[in-house]
Amino acid sequence: MSQTGYVYLVISLAFVAANLPFLIPRLSKPQLGLASRLVLLIAAYFCVGALGFAIESSLGKTTGQGWEFYAITFALFVTFAFPSFVYRYLLRRV
Repeated sequence: MSQTGYVYLVISLAFVAANLPFLIPRLSKPQLGLASRLVLLIAAYFCVGALGFAIESSLGKTTGQGWEFYAITFALFVTFAFPSFVYRYLLRRV
């Protein structure tokens, strides 16, 4: 797979992983609250980041990143989660 393919793979996995905490069904009797869903969102961010780092290291030399990179990628990850957040908390079911 080319580097462009890997980029699209990581971005699409990030979109899916960002939406999963808000779309998972009720797995146990107590429902997950917003705080626990945010913890799941942060865990998904780190999992996708680890996958992206593994892909980058398999392609060649890795590049060191500053705090700006992580701030931007986390903001993008939260933006990806917005549609499922709206579906879960802002749309009223009749």
